[in-house]
Amino acid sequence: MVLQTPLYEQHLALGAEMADIDGWMLPLHFGSQIEEHNQVRKDCGMFDVSFMVAIDVTGAQAKEFLQYLLANDVSLLADDGRVQYSVMLNERAGIVSDVLVFRIDARYRLIFNAALPDQLMSWMEQHKGHFDVSFCLRSDMATLSVQGPNAINKLLDQLAKPYADQLASLSPLHSISIDGWFIARTGYTGEDGVDILLPKDDAQQLWLELMGAGIMPIGMRARDTLRLESGYSAYGLDIDAETSPLCCNMAWVIAWEPSDRDFVGREALEAKKHVRLNKLIGLVSEERGSLHNGQPIRIEGIGEGFITSTSFSPTLSKCIALAKVPIETGSRAEVEIKGKWYPVRVVPPKFVWHGKILI
Repeated sequence: MVLQTPLYEQHLALGAEMADIDGWMLPLHFGSQIEEHNQVRKDCGMFDVSFMVAIDVTGAQAKEFLQYLLANDVSLLADDGRVQYSVMLNERAGIVSDVLVFRIDARYRLIFNAALPDQLMSWMEQHKGHFDVSFCLRSDMATLSVQGPNAINKLLDQLAKPYADQLASLSPLHSISIDGWFIARTGYTGEDGVDILLPKDDAQQLWLELMGAGIMPIGMRARDTLRLESGYSAYGLDIDAETSPLCCNMAWVIAWEPSDRDFVGREALEAKKHVRLNKLIGLVSEERGSLHNGQPIRIEGIGEGFITSTSFSPTLSKCIALAKVPIETGSRAEVEIKGKWYPVRVVPPKFVWHGKILI
């Protein structure tokens, strides 16, 4: 059965084109994908990201359990409200999911970007073992993400005073909890903004109030081009259960110290530590013709690779892509399009950040 977010009826009322995305019925766009993309880069817009799975982890051994479940070190979250990016690995060191970890009043909240709730709960239960820990899937909540250079200022004008007062002093990568709302300075677009986790009954009212204030709803297609320009990996395309974080520029989320901390996938990671074969790069098309996911790449004298995710970049007015290639790859490569090889420029896998073109 395809899942619906609490704002599903709102999307239909706005005439959004809807589609099944990884088991969720979500809005692709509300009229123009390009206009929505540019709105976020230049002003701000809001996304219904209620498909993001939030799971609260509590219990006397909550920290010890997460030290075992995740590759990063949650003990580095020294203060309440801090957030940490991490990955949940399988025993082969493949990525089961990437995740944001928040410390909240002696407990932890995990927010997964895109996955089915039952699969995540099943994985955590499978690895619970003898840890004194409990999980609570927050299916009673919805999540709105307001992103863009003017997102914070516009929210300060619209939110009720208690929330606005807290948000005004909130630093990036920090969060607050107030009256059942959870507000985090995080996002997936490469712009300033916040993710707001709030009770389902409050979500529809906030959505309408923000629309009334001129904050445009944004669909999933624009979210994908925004994340690609920003170099964020998409699960199922750039990363998956067969991909090691060492081969997709995510080695920084692995905490090797303390060396005696055992976590799921550590043994396999240790074996791969000194034999990195691939890396994730950015590509910019210099020829006419579209790039597509899975297209083969060749690098003269070095080897082959393939495109993992790609799209037309509204900011650059070019096709861009993320691609998995041999680690020795330099600045040039070729991609096969309809049986012919075309040159592409290899760049760092981050194209636009806070509205600034980086390549």
